[in-house]
Amino acid sequence: MDLGLTDRKAIVCASSRGLGKACAVALAREGVHVVVNGRSAETLDRAAFEISSGAKGSVTPVVADLNTEEGRAKLLAACPDADILVNNNDGPPPGNFAQWGEAEWRAALDANMLAPLFMIKGLMEGMKERRFGRIVNITSAMVKAPRAVMGLSTAARSGLTAMCKGLSTDLAPFNVTINNMLPERFDTDRQKKMAELAMAFKKITMEEARAEIESSIAAKRMGDPSEFGDACAFLCSAQAGFILSLLPLRSCRPSGLPRSREAPTDATPE
Repeated sequence: MDLGLTDRKAIVCASSRGLGKACAVALAREGVHVVVNGRSAETLDRAAFEISSGAKGSVTPVVADLNTEEGRAKLLAACPDADILVNNNDGPPPGNFAQWGEAEWRAALDANMLAPLFMIKGLMEGMKERRFGRIVNITSAMVKAPRAVMGLSTAARSGLTAMCKGLSTDLAPFNVTINNMLPERFDTDRQKKMAELAMAFKKITMEEARAEIESSIAAKRMGDPSEFGDACAFLCSAQAGFILSLLPLRSCRPSGLPRSREAPTDATPE
C-alpha cells in the first residue's frame, strides 16, 4: 500500500534506539524526510546511518534534550514545517509512591507530559494551515492499566492523553490527527532493564526472566519493534485521516492469565 507520505517531513523524538528508531525507519522507508533525535551524538549518528539504509527520504540527526526549552527549540528549528510529529521520551523508572519527592514528580511531568505538549504546540498551527498533520504520542500501556509501581509514568502520560483527547477534536477539521500508541511488551532495551529487575527481585537468570515475560503474552513472544514502527507509519498515512483514538499495542494477555504482581514491568520506550 502506498501510504501517501512521499516527501512529507517528520520529527521523531528520542529516535536513536528502540521504538522511536523503529518509527523513524518505517517513515523514512515510505519516503518521509525524517529528523531524528537523541542526546548522544555518537549514538544518534550511528542510528541515522542505519535508518538511512533503505530509506527513500532523507535522515537528519539533531542532538537535543527534549526536556529543556533550548533542546525543543533546536529540534523545532530543524524542521519548523513538519507534517508529522512522533512524540517519544525516556519513561520514568518504577518505584515506591511513598519515596517519590517533588523532584521525581517534576522530572516525570516535564519529560512525559509537558515536553510532548510543547512540541505539539510548536507545530500544530503550521499543520492546520497546510491542512495535513499527523501527531503520534508513544506513551505506555500503564495509561490504561495503572500500577502503583509505575505511578510516575501513569500520571504523566495520562495527563498527556487527556489533553490530547480534547485537542484532537479541535484539530480534526483541519486534517490533523492525534493518536496515542500504548506499548507494553516490545523487545527493546527497556524490556531488558525490566527483565534485569525481575532477575534481581526473584534471583533468576535473564533467560528465565524473559521466558516468564513471554509466557504471559498470547503470542508467546515479545513484539518486534518493526511491527510497532509499521503501525506508527500507517497512523501517519494519508489513509489515516479518520482515525482519532488510543491504540493499545499491548501484550494481548489472555483474560484468564493475571499479570504477575512480583516483577514490575512497563515497556515504555526510551
